Amino acid sequence: MRHTVPLILLLVLALPATVAQGSRTLGEIARLRGQGASTVQGLGLVVGLQGTGDSQDELVLARPLVEAYKRLGNPISVSELSGSKSVALVLVTCEIPREGALTDDRLDVTVSVINSAKSLRGGTLLVSPLTPGPGAPVYAMARGTVSIPDDTVPTNARVIGGGQIVRDVITTPRIAAGFDLIIDPRFALGGASARVASDINEQYLLTSDPDQPPVARAIDARTVRVTLPIPERNNPQAFLGDILRTDISSALRELPAQVICDTRTGIIVITGDVQVSPAVITHRNLSISTVVPSPPPEFERTVQSEFAKVGTDADDATMSRLDDLIAAFDQLDIPPVDQINILRALRDAGKLHASLIIDGKE
Repeated sequence: MRHTVPLILLLVLALPATVAQGSRTLGEIARLRGQGASTVQGLGLVVGLQGTGDSQDELVLARPLVEAYKRLGNPISVSELSGSKSVALVLVTCEIPREGALTDDRLDVTVSVINSAKSLRGGTLLVSPLTPGPGAPVYAMARGTVSIPDDTVPTNARVIGGGQIVRDVITTPRIAAGFDLIIDPRFALGGASARVASDINEQYLLTSDPDQPPVARAIDARTVRVTLPIPERNNPQAFLGDILRTDISSALRELPAQVICDTRTGIIVITGDVQVSPAVITHRNLSISTVVPSPPPEFERTVQSEFAKVGTDADDATMSRLDDLIAAFDQLDIPPVDQINILRALRDAGKLHASLIIDGKE
């Protein structure tokens, strides 16, 4: 049975969830200067394919790799590189997050066909050393059963948690008297850095003494310089953690209307006052309405997407705030990946009045 939930009623019953969704922290939109994601990669072999691997002629190029596997104690015989097409030579890539990684941390890896293999479905990636570049030391080892995230592109695969860090990657600089925070470019609009600095100063009450300089000040459109108060210098990491937890919701509301989604982390950040036109959102066995009272099912005019249908019964009904809709999604335990697909459906149906940016692409 499908249940229709009027959005306004749901929000009244779930006010705490709405408040939680409205809070955004500085750590979601900024990084320390010096931090940055890095990539390690290497060649590998995916075995166990059912006739969808590389041809024998192409796998001749992989013979040096076979010798490397032998030295790693994971031998694969040359006979396995026969005409059965059960093996594929692949590029293995692991992205290390900007916060860095420590030995034995596990990260996802991506696996991509290099030659003519048709599919990696059902395969297993043999142990593959990953480095930042030629001649560089090994920073991670990758192995495991591959999965296909997109059935339409079976030549690209992932190994969830398949990358094991074997050498520390330290990206956080040493903090002494202060540090710079770099705001992500997509949030560096309309004086955001100045408002972020003001939020830091206000929330930490470090400017109550008019003779004391503020703890944070904007240097340019993307840079906020933070000076550690002398009492905090014995424990700079704790102070940094407090700064990154600063509530910057008010600063985000003053930015242009945007919805910024990261499918890897499941984070959805809303800037400005994003409005949603009257819509009925059908998700699995639920129907959420932004129109009150909810329209009967026969009035739904739908736009099909993978996870949701979006329709409306009145063009002139009052619009709703996206913040409230996201809060309703959270109250209904709709996974972030499904929320992002519903937002995409709203955008495609012309109901979302904001730029929608998913993984950096609009």
